[in-house]
Amino acid sequence: MVELPGQFAVRGGIVDVFSPEAARPVRIELLGDTVESVREFDPRTQRSIAPVVRTTFLPLAEWAVPAPDQTNLNEASWEAPSYFGPAGEPGTSTLFELAESSLRPIVFLDEPQSLREAAAKHLAAATENYERHGHANSPAASHYFWTEEQFAAALEKTSQIHIEQLALAIGSTPQFELSSRPSARFHGDVVACMGDVKSQLASGGTVFLTAASTGEIERFADVLGESEDAAAGFTAEGAQESAAMLLIRAPFAEGVTFPDARLTLFGHADLFDVIPTVERPSRKIRTSGFFGDFAELKPGDYVVHVDHGIGQFEGLRQIESGGHSGEFMLLKYTEDARLYVPLERMDLVQTYRVLEGTHPPLDKLGGTVWNARKTRARKSVEDMADQLLALYAQRKTTEGFAFSPDGNFQREFEDAFEFEETADQVTTIRDIKHDMERPEPMDRLLCGDVGYGKTEVAMRASFKTVIDNKQVAVLAPTTVLTFQHFETFKKRFAAFPARIEMLSRFRSAAEQKKVLADLEAGKVDVVIGTHRLLSKDVKFADLGLLIVDEEQRFGVAHKERLKEMRKNVDALALSATPIPRTLHMSLVGLRDMSVIETPPRDRLAIQTVVAPFREELVQTAIETELARDGQVFFIHNRVESIYSLGVMVQKLVPKARVVVAHGQMAEKELESVMLKFIRDEADVLVATTIVENGLDIPRANTILINRADRLGLAELYQLRGRVGRSAQRAYAYLLVPPDTSLSDIARKRLAAMKEFSELGAGFRIAALDLELRGAGNMLGRQQHGHIEAIGFDMYCQMLERAVSKLKGEEVAPDLRTTLSLGFDVRIPQDYIPSENLRLRTYKRISSIASEEDKQDVRKELEDRFGAPPSSVENLLEYAALKSMCERLRISAVERQGTRIAVRFHPETTLDPAKLVSVVRSRTGIKLDPSGVLWMEVKRGESIPAALRNVLLGLQGQG
Repeated sequence: MVELPGQFAVRGGIVDVFSPEAARPVRIELLGDTVESVREFDPRTQRSIAPVVRTTFLPLAEWAVPAPDQTNLNEASWEAPSYFGPAGEPGTSTLFELAESSLRPIVFLDEPQSLREAAAKHLAAATENYERHGHANSPAASHYFWTEEQFAAALEKTSQIHIEQLALAIGSTPQFELSSRPSARFHGDVVACMGDVKSQLASGGTVFLTAASTGEIERFADVLGESEDAAAGFTAEGAQESAAMLLIRAPFAEGVTFPDARLTLFGHADLFDVIPTVERPSRKIRTSGFFGDFAELKPGDYVVHVDHGIGQFEGLRQIESGGHSGEFMLLKYTEDARLYVPLERMDLVQTYRVLEGTHPPLDKLGGTVWNARKTRARKSVEDMADQLLALYAQRKTTEGFAFSPDGNFQREFEDAFEFEETADQVTTIRDIKHDMERPEPMDRLLCGDVGYGKTEVAMRASFKTVIDNKQVAVLAPTTVLTFQHFETFKKRFAAFPARIEMLSRFRSAAEQKKVLADLEAGKVDVVIGTHRLLSKDVKFADLGLLIVDEEQRFGVAHKERLKEMRKNVDALALSATPIPRTLHMSLVGLRDMSVIETPPRDRLAIQTVVAPFREELVQTAIETELARDGQVFFIHNRVESIYSLGVMVQKLVPKARVVVAHGQMAEKELESVMLKFIRDEADVLVATTIVENGLDIPRANTILINRADRLGLAELYQLRGRVGRSAQRAYAYLLVPPDTSLSDIARKRLAAMKEFSELGAGFRIAALDLELRGAGNMLGRQQHGHIEAIGFDMYCQMLERAVSKLKGEEVAPDLRTTLSLGFDVRIPQDYIPSENLRLRTYKRISSIASEEDKQDVRKELEDRFGAPPSSVENLLEYAALKSMCERLRISAVERQGTRIAVRFHPETTLDPAKLVSVVRSRTGIKLDPSGVLWMEVKRGESIPAALRNVLLGLQGQG
């Protein structure tokens, strides 16, 4: 599959290519040698998005690779592509050559001295690369790049304008000085700002006030519109040349004053101390995910067969039967028994999700133990669902506070969000607001992968609370996460009159005492803290919302105190521990729950590398990140040696600003270090795992984790989530000692991190460790044994059925129809050659529940692999018919020559009148005394079509 830039895949007449500089990969459909169509596709879902007229494929390397027909090149050139092109290529061409010969180009040089230094550095790097990777057939770097002398000679033939800040260059050329100085900063003091603006207008000056969003402009207009002098010039989207004061939409942070021109431009941060947010164009593309389950199933993995229990997957086998070739899944059971499961019956098999290192015993084919375990688990699940339902009913009868609907301030706060909300974020925000506006107290759990925007959702709920003069408490498990939330909230709320405070060990006793007094007096709107917030001396004037981040990390005593605090206030719990969709669905109506699964737009998957620790690798990784103006995390979880590692990093990369952070540092020192890194005053943060949760630094896009073999999967996943929070490609290096043999569990863990590096992997990495942990946290420890006994997926299905039953909903019997129609239902190997991909496709097809599903899957198969062959069309039809049969509670459909027998389940709810109508409407159909419906298929009639018509008649649609 093509998921990353530089990859390509060929599947018959379909070619997928991801060009290095392209925003998305393209899919080329060929008919012979003719290109039928070219279309962009989403690398996450593999679905086509839109056709394109033309596309350009750029090389992944900077230089061309020798063509195969150049036989005179030596063999060494085939070992690795040359960094530079073959010697026969022409030399450099320049932009100056694009000008007509009669014209003299004008070249603007921004800081000429800096440009010369950068060019020299680039030539030196290219020369070093040539010496390291060059071959006999490659010319030197100077063949492709100008030296300083050549560059100067080329510039002599042009007209030049040098732009310099300090004008240090000495020469006889004419100089023009444009004097400027930074604009004044008002730190939120609107009165002082208006005074300055009025004095400038009075002296005949011009003032531009900039804002990043339309919402900000409207608020400026409200605040400043009282000034009669200025009001005439206000405009939301543009500027009027005649006005002395202009309000314009522009993404400027700091402003500038030009004294000679008597012009001042105020940036957004001049007034409010925040960097502006730039509204992005709305371009929402929502496509459903295709392959999820069975994504990484390989021989040796455990699976659960609904009827036979836990077995071990041994691979796929092709078997000839009844003149047709079929594909089967081979499962191994105890006493070396084997079970062949036809792949069209993949609905009978589920992955067995298990904590790492656990090896469940295999079941015995035909034994009674499996059914006994299922019965015990079902009883336990029903008891638990009963308790959950009672808790839910009790919560619904408690009186809470109904918040008022959104007003202008709320809309303005949301307009200032610098990113485009994902579809899941929009849904979650809507659900939370709906809960808050009801009189019962909200108790909602919000789950989402790291970096998927849970904090923004929490801040919008907080703002809604503050607007109604209620207080917000935000509880986080660590000091560092508390500090990060404090900085994020402060920045986001800066333009509004809300007071944000923090209670943690970063605050002295005197500071904490003052915050507590102001909190009780109602002077603090939002307080963010560690478990210090749960102390008895913390009193609120009017608490309206309690937000708990990573609730599962608090102890039993803390959870009891949280329950007490929650009684009458709205509560929102955030969790990055992925809760799978199955469990989410099963608990709908018992615990209000939202899941954010959509990654933010432009977010790229994190490239994960597992490598032995080498100083050269560390040096290259850090230098590469610094070269693109980024920051680096270096995780080393040993306090006693962390400073020596910091010294090593400083020695390897002398120009880097290196800081060290660990949990045993003094409060003020740790706060100072974290602030430096957050505010971009440091390049490399060497830290212990205290940075594991919640740190959101978009410019940090490389993380090195030393001794990654000593960390758990959840920890590694959370640490990797510290990077990759912007549109830049992020890199995670999991470093292990060069000469150490890894334990089996450590090897599996690191392999999982490498395999699951795509977006939203939290919901898949969970298959090894996190899902079960999340389930244990949510359901309680006593359920863990049952989950391990029958498998996670089956447990979730049982829970869903138990909940539906208790809520009085109709629960269909646990029925799986057997369909034996004798036609070829398989995916040929030449259609989808990859065994894993074929397996996932079978699983996906087996979950078809309607005609719409069938058409959707068919479209996707055609898009990705070309037109489906007849056996795949049969398989799609088989899945749709099977789904119809299960809805009608038909237990089996068998073909016997030209007749088809339809056997009903004892609990069928079929309307007898419809059955009579079907029997009368078609010749050759009858119901025998045992309750089997027999139908005769006419010569030339399609068997699936005939069966479909009868089933539609039984549904009342015939």
